[in-house]
Amino acid sequence: MSSQTHLQFFQGNSLSDLFAQDIENESYALILNYPATATWAAYPNVQKYFLQDGSSEATKTSFDKICQKEPWKNLAVLGDMLPGVVISPPQHLLIKYWQEHFGFRDRKLEMMDCSTYLDDFNQSNHLSHAITLFPFDQLLPEKHAVHPDTHYRLLSKATLAQLGVPCPIYQTYELNQIDLEQIQLPSNYPYLIKTSHGLSGEGTYIIRSSSDLNYCLEELKKYLRIHLLETIIVSEFVKYEVHNYCVQFYINKAGEITLIGVTQQLVSPEGNYLGGLIDYTNDLSKFSQMILAVGQYAHQHGYFGVIGFDVLEDRDGNLYAIDANFRINGSTPLCLQRHVLLKHDKAIAKYSSDYRMEGTLDSILITLKSELERKDFLILSALEKVKYGKIYTEIYGIVTGKSLQDMQQIEQGLSSKGLQLTN
Repeated sequence: MSSQTHLQFFQGNSLSDLFAQDIENESYALILNYPATATWAAYPNVQKYFLQDGSSEATKTSFDKICQKEPWKNLAVLGDMLPGVVISPPQHLLIKYWQEHFGFRDRKLEMMDCSTYLDDFNQSNHLSHAITLFPFDQLLPEKHAVHPDTHYRLLSKATLAQLGVPCPIYQTYELNQIDLEQIQLPSNYPYLIKTSHGLSGEGTYIIRSSSDLNYCLEELKKYLRIHLLETIIVSEFVKYEVHNYCVQFYINKAGEITLIGVTQQLVSPEGNYLGGLIDYTNDLSKFSQMILAVGQYAHQHGYFGVIGFDVLEDRDGNLYAIDANFRINGSTPLCLQRHVLLKHDKAIAKYSSDYRMEGTLDSILITLKSELERKDFLILSALEKVKYGKIYTEIYGIVTGKSLQDMQQIEQGLSSKGLQLTN
């Protein structure tokens, strides 16, 4: 790994631009969706690379989130060189909007049937490797861009203490070696219990009371009954938190680091991820040593790609890494807007996956036409739905502004036109 003294910001605005340095000589593609464990999944991850995406069929992450809204958000900023595997295509109107507002004319979409896509990829002669957000049980190991065993271990919350960065004190327990009831839990609240591979906040439990603990233990037992859990982590709780960051960068195959950005994470009181707020003038200098340490660890273990790690800052200015995601992160598309929005004199932006507006996408594009043209609002993902006979559209979007106050005023204006936050 090269010894970098000054970390530079990424100059592009797409995932294609990010990965270009590492994929030019081989035929890579990005599988846009996560695996799932629900019964609707044609290729459930229930054999080796377990993830915790809901402890029962009723609570598992839905098809529309995993295979539509989330993948489309990354498809919006894919660019025109890296192919994206699409198993549930967005409507043409959304693609047309992306072409007009993100500037990528020739997206290379690999349209595959959702019931056969992993077999299709395994048998493909023109696609050599898949860049994935999480390893797939039924994608051949040699087809993964990063070896799936390596990727799975890096994604485990139990790996955090090995990254060489300050983190809360925690203890790891292998549930095939110790029963839940035998684990010596902290005597004082609060603390955290985490499953090793929880998806989108699932599997992270803040224990503030005995009722919190009882609920957590029941959830863990459900996961054990369906054989989707092997490892848990019991962690101290960072007190007096003042900031919750997600620091993102790219590590290439040569071990060189490029900065992507840092967001302040928006999290519900229950700990669920709601989005991110970014100041594009932030230089990330206070995270430099942590970035270098995580990047070095990733490179030593054969990883290349996007990394985002979550950092809490307490009132004394101490930084604690609480999670590391060796994959494209939820707010990566927000970070990628840096240069475009700064050219429009917009330094502040907020990403949320919880916007909703009545009407079809077509009607929304007309209603918000002036805001979209000014880049006051960017649409990353949009899915039309019907409830009680009324059509509405769920939107992943970015609100922008010259300052925080300006952005908040713009968001109020959007709200007056019908764009609502559901959380």
